[in-house]
Amino acid sequence: MSTFMDEYRSKLISAEQAARLVKSGMVIEYGQFATKPVDFDRALGARAGEENLTDVTIRATGTVLPVPEVVKNDPQHKSFTYGSWYCTAVDRKMGDFGLCIHYPFNYHEANNVGTLSSFQHRWCDIWVAQTTPMDRGGCFNFGLGNSHSYALGSTAKYRIVEVNTNMPRCLGGFEEGIPLDEVDYIIEGSNSPIFATPPSPAPNKAEQKIAEYIVEEIRDGSCIQLGIGALPNTIGMMLAESDLKDLGVQSEMFCDAFVAMYEAGKITNAKKATDRFKSTYTFCLGQQSTYDFIHDNSRLASCPVQYTNDPARVRLNDRMVSINNILEIDLLSQVCSESKGLRQISGTGGQLDFVIGAFESNEGMSFLAFSSTFKDKEGNLHSRIRPMLTPGGVVTVPRTMVNWVVTEYGKVNLKALSIWERAEALINIAHPDFRDQLIKDAEQMKLWRPTNKIACSA
Repeated sequence: MSTFMDEYRSKLISAEQAARLVKSGMVIEYGQFATKPVDFDRALGARAGEENLTDVTIRATGTVLPVPEVVKNDPQHKSFTYGSWYCTAVDRKMGDFGLCIHYPFNYHEANNVGTLSSFQHRWCDIWVAQTTPMDRGGCFNFGLGNSHSYALGSTAKYRIVEVNTNMPRCLGGFEEGIPLDEVDYIIEGSNSPIFATPPSPAPNKAEQKIAEYIVEEIRDGSCIQLGIGALPNTIGMMLAESDLKDLGVQSEMFCDAFVAMYEAGKITNAKKATDRFKSTYTFCLGQQSTYDFIHDNSRLASCPVQYTNDPARVRLNDRMVSINNILEIDLLSQVCSESKGLRQISGTGGQLDFVIGAFESNEGMSFLAFSSTFKDKEGNLHSRIRPMLTPGGVVTVPRTMVNWVVTEYGKVNLKALSIWERAEALINIAHPDFRDQLIKDAEQMKLWRPTNKIACSA
């Protein structure tokens, strides 16, 4: 490493000096999820309201705590406009107060946003993210957020790393880090704790039943993708306790459940078509114990999201299984997974990427899972299977792409079914209290025949 130290020292800069590089009209890209900068954000937030600093766009991907200072210090958007490519609970809450805007995209497209000339008008001026300290080869590892970091930095005017000794080093794969000669400035950060999630709560009865329906379809040698949320983790934990063997991982996110599956000997990746014997992922968000597991773990491969989520590459793995949460589905079989009406809840993320890739895989399956009902603030029960999506609701998965749909009342494969058959199949897995009304709705929508019947086992 000594051969790099002169260059390293020449690029050292304080967070305050780095924040002074930001000028009016610039686009700033923060690191994804738990790699968002902390010290740089604090210094930039301190500049909020400066007379000569206006119209600065700041983009993130899945904001985690602490709440960005550029938002807290500038609620009137005098200097900054903050947005996210994928909404977390933090983004959602900020959005409720008009403090965060959403950028819709399919996750596998993220690298192209940073590199293709057709997106040049949206390239960032400054890319800044938390990384590991420089290694002996002169590289800074992206840690928990490979994603589209290298691509975005490749076309930025300034590439800034904020070193944090607490960041796990996530081995490649490829594009898992950036070499010193491609870095413009280095901030030796305050080494704040890396954001980690609390343990998932115990699954409720509905989640437990949904998990059982899905796990019984999975076979030896399957390659698994798990989405974000309690239900995918519940499924992963159930897989860890199953008799299955030789499971593989091709997933955008490496979650806590994968650790349990490794420790139970379920994951070998021996049957994968690509990256054999390695679990391929692009970011990690989980408990500290999961971060400890992935640190310097050569059984895992951190890769850019264009690689992990490309449907054409996902489909190469036989028996690919994707498992994701949704918010609601209508009788036309359109799926909304990201908004409650006009309120942005999450984002498309990689859901559609894996829905397509898993279905096109040899013996593959895509599962979209959800509890059949929810309660509003007044305690009233509502069905998540609706005649039409909530007005303003976003179609995350078009009806042409929907494969398996699962609630606590059963599972249905909608592929190749007519619109009449789809409506009946969905009503069959709705909460019993809502089925009669849904039949009436289907009749009004001309989606029901007098000869239709519901074969309900509930």
